[in-house]
Amino acid sequence: MLSIEKKILTVGALLPELARLRFQDKKIVFTNGCFDILHRGHVDYLSRAAELGDVFIVGLNSDASVSRLKGSTRPIQDQYSRSIILAALQCVSYVILFDEDTPYNLIKAVQPDILVKGGDYTEISKIVGFDIVTQRGGKVMTIPFVEGFSTTGILEKISKL
Repeated sequence: MLSIEKKILTVGALLPELARLRFQDKKIVFTNGCFDILHRGHVDYLSRAAELGDVFIVGLNSDASVSRLKGSTRPIQDQYSRSIILAALQCVSYVILFDEDTPYNLIKAVQPDILVKGGDYTEISKIVGFDIVTQRGGKVMTIPFVEGFSTTGILEKISKL
């Protein structure tokens, strides 16, 4: 578990690591989400995002943030469990929890070279952090979802059991 837990950092712990990585000319990729019930669609999306650079950082909504965004019955899994599951993925370099409704301040701190979101974002310029990333010459990209896989879909199936 230690090798997994060491991938879960605070912003304060991440910043010196980012400085070291940038000194080595590593390309930093960032995405964010709730990742409440990790499924095949998430794994496909995360692995494809990670392939866009050298270091892949996942911003993870805290429990309070997920509840505000998704409702009082969410998250299904607590933030520690979601962090551990994400950090256990080989493609994920670091997991950073954030408590705000958007990752704007986290993106401002990380200053990724590439910001990635799912294909449900049809207008790239509306993605939170677009201004931060493009202002310093970075890219904002979307990755299509794997059809038929969603947390909402899984919860709907469970409720019919």
